Amino acid sequence: MDFPACGPNREWGKTMDKRCILIGLQESPGLGWKKISDIVSANKEWGHALEFSAIDWMECGLEAELALRMSERFTSSWIEGRMDLMHRKGIFPVTCLDESYPILMKETAKPPWVLYTLGNRSLLVGLSVAMVGTRVPTAYGRKIGIWLTEALCSRGITIVSGLARGIDGICHEAALNAGGSTVAVLGTAIDEVYPREHVTLYRKIAESGLIVSEYPIGTKGHPGMFPQRNRIIAGMTRGTVVVEADVRSGSLITADQALEEGRDVFAVPGPITSPKSRGTLGLLKQGAKIVTEPGDILEEYEHFLPSVSPTYEPEPSRIELTIEERRIYHMLEQGNSTFEGLMNESGWDFGLLHSVLLSLIMKKEVVQLPGSVYKII
Repeated sequence: MDFPACGPNREWGKTMDKRCILIGLQESPGLGWKKISDIVSANKEWGHALEFSAIDWMECGLEAELALRMSERFTSSWIEGRMDLMHRKGIFPVTCLDESYPILMKETAKPPWVLYTLGNRSLLVGLSVAMVGTRVPTAYGRKIGIWLTEALCSRGITIVSGLARGIDGICHEAALNAGGSTVAVLGTAIDEVYPREHVTLYRKIAESGLIVSEYPIGTKGHPGMFPQRNRIIAGMTRGTVVVEADVRSGSLITADQALEEGRDVFAVPGPITSPKSRGTLGLLKQGAKIVTEPGDILEEYEHFLPSVSPTYEPEPSRIELTIEERRIYHMLEQGNSTFEGLMNESGWDFGLLHSVLLSLIMKKEVVQLPGSVYKII
């Protein structure tokens, strides 16, 4: 494995090189993004941080207790121990000083000092688009997420998301199944999988794609880490596609971050009666680009893509549905429903609804589950 050494550097004499010092700062308990920023921007040569006394650390803005702790424990052997731990776990730290650090991320207001990676690091520098959305999607959201992901992957675009339940996981899986590339940005330590049911997906992405986190091994999780994660998803991608989201969805934070950084924001429209569409419809009101087909996204990045004709069929052929069939189909896109539920929502009589459902089943658009529950295929 191409893993960096962090021994003595000729330029800095007895000190490690700046790259390794930066990793050591990121690994140090008590130092967050702001404190590291203060250290790097202070009137000290932070490349010599291994030689700092407690007073030196205090002059960099650290409080007395933390400064004393840093003067005692911030040593080359401690940094090398942390690097060895990463090495054994197959984790590679990429700093903002490295050529492999995402260029788009460097342009943001708060780029991570270090990105911990597991997998194919080359995906950090390719053309990528974020796909995000609700953790509890409707059948409509699932289908659209898969459709758009497959289309983008067919043109060589890397799909970036947050490994969360719902749309995130669906798009990661769709990218892997399509033979495309995907990057999962964690809101936890690099070696911690959340949610736990995505352990298998995490491993698949580590093998065929890339896992990314700004949090070192052993970082204790808290809810505030996830919004911070969203700035990375938005910051390392050209654009963010919100597939389906309610008004409180965390995916809207990612969209806001993308807007703040001047990136593209796309939104998929949905039924105005669906709570899962209120977030995306709100984005459209704010000026997000509407997505009704993959071409709405692809046309923004044609100058980055190969000039060959796409092999992906934008919209698979399907059996034409009648007006009545489309109405029931759209109802079921919002979730499975019983016969009685569909009858109450549609206002139809028994005979009409029964004939429409039977026709949808024969056209292989809908399947009947036990208990007279209907689900779209």
